[in-house]
Amino acid sequence: MKIITIIGARPQFIKSAAVSRAIKQHNALSSHSDTLEEAIVHTGQHYDQKMSDIFFKELEIPEPAINLNIGSGSHGFQTGQMLIRIEALLLSEKPDIVLVYGDTNSTLAGALAAVKLHLPIAHVESGLRSFNKRMPEEHNRIVTDHISTLLFCPTKTSIENLTREGISEGVHLVGDVMFDSVLYNFELAQKKSAILDRLSLIPKTYALATIHRAENTDHAERLKKIIQAFEDTAKSKIQIVIPMHPRTRKRIAELNIDVKYSMIIEPVSYLDMLLLEKHASFIFTDSGGVQKEAYWAKVPCITLRDETEWVETVASGWNFLAGADYGSIIASLENRTVAKQSTSLYGNGNASQLIIRELLRMNGKAAL
Repeated sequence: MKIITIIGARPQFIKSAAVSRAIKQHNALSSHSDTLEEAIVHTGQHYDQKMSDIFFKELEIPEPAINLNIGSGSHGFQTGQMLIRIEALLLSEKPDIVLVYGDTNSTLAGALAAVKLHLPIAHVESGLRSFNKRMPEEHNRIVTDHISTLLFCPTKTSIENLTREGISEGVHLVGDVMFDSVLYNFELAQKKSAILDRLSLIPKTYALATIHRAENTDHAERLKKIIQAFEDTAKSKIQIVIPMHPRTRKRIAELNIDVKYSMIIEPVSYLDMLLLEKHASFIFTDSGGVQKEAYWAKVPCITLRDETEWVETVASGWNFLAGADYGSIIASLENRTVAKQSTSLYGNGNASQLIIRELLRMNGKAAL
């Protein structure tokens, strides 16, 4: 079975690493007729070396067979360029299935190119909904789910979302591949990462913050209020460490936002990020992946969005929705209390193996 995997952004590198590892393990134990051939295609959506190349080396993912080097641009330009290039690639490679992850422009372009060529699509992380149609990610999720053949869902809530939209065929509850990755990589991070020493940080004496979503960076007032909350917190309560996304750094410079007290650092590797998350006192983020990683690390999370697709983290008491409201962010810090919750909400750490099983099952049916 020939699989073309389309990825292009940092969270997708992490998710695909777990599945690629499961494919390798399967092939080592299977007969020749039952092997899976995977070719990874990197769209180039994240093109900064610190945000992209380092992940392939660190997570031991095979280098992409093809890098489309699309780079930045408007949503229309970026998605259109990807669609053109991916379509040509699929015509040439003739895969049995196209595997996409998450909710980025790379996800949408890969799925659209495949469906127009009548190729099966497998969507990892199906059924997530924020119910905010202003988010480009929401449109990407919805369209991809409605044209996919296999829909791999991380939670019961995601299956319920699909059911409400009339999608039931090809839907599978497998758990979260990011949980697979966290389990695999945390011990490695403990051994390999020296980020705390490098930054002279003592566990539980700092907060970690990430901000990159367009809903925050593209709106000056939201970004200013968030940074002001960071600055006041760093000045009076606790050091805040911010691995700064290139988009956010650019916007802060354009808006002349003064950052004096927060510790701004370059984007860090995945292993460094896991260690920073594990030993933080609490985490600020607008990232979906970081919300879950905070939950697994049992670190309180304050989400800088008005809603989240990971509603289970909020219901469990580990995640607080503060949006970009200064008062809500500060109040979340003062009033944070958490409840104990098992990690079973997102599966048992074997989502990748369950995905491989369904891919093989589909391939067996196709061969009949």
